[in-house]
Amino acid sequence: MFVHVNVAASADGKLSSRRREQIRISGSEDMTRVDRLRADSDAVMVGVGTVLADDPSLTVKDPALADEREADRKPRQPARVVADSHARTPPDADVLDDAARSFVLVAEEEPTEHVQSLAGVGAEIVVAGTNRVDLADAFDTLEGRGVDRLLVEGGGELIFSLFEEGLVDRFTLYVGSMVIGGRDAPTPADGDGFVERFPDLDLVDVERLDDGVLLTYDV
Repeated sequence: MFVHVNVAASADGKLSSRRREQIRISGSEDMTRVDRLRADSDAVMVGVGTVLADDPSLTVKDPALADEREADRKPRQPARVVADSHARTPPDADVLDDAARSFVLVAEEEPTEHVQSLAGVGAEIVVAGTNRVDLADAFDTLEGRGVDRLLVEGGGELIFSLFEEGLVDRFTLYVGSMVIGGRDAPTPADGDGFVERFPDLDLVDVERLDDGVLLTYDV
């Protein structure tokens, strides 16, 4: 599976404010680019924190791109994936609507009644790991279900875990022309942080979009 992490951050490296409310960092050109990334992916993934904070749909917005997917004999929308160790995703979350196939990755020790409620609205449950999701095992399962290209859009805890486990192939970062600040504001890679061994990134492209810059790294 090819895993592409794509995020937008402020010039001081924040995904949103300390209130963790959604802030529009990207302009129209970058939004169009992200829509194309989604259209070219088999699935789009976020962590449960992003679902609880933003309630994203993770769908392709441009009908012409969705038409292209159908012309290529793909589902009109990519699948949606939520990393959710303890099954906290609300059953009425937009990511679980009937616009596309949805997967929820949970750990073995998840609350059973919560998992049943998610399965009841059509989510495909992937169990991997004991008390937190084992992402490598979960990705093997997703690959077996037709996910060869996975786009990850946040949040910082999930992205850090993916880098920590060596599961990221490409990292694109749109840097917007704004400062958010806040020691408690989320960053593109939160979690425990690295102290000795750091992921090695190879900068392969720099492009100006809107009033910001897009950095593309191979990992």
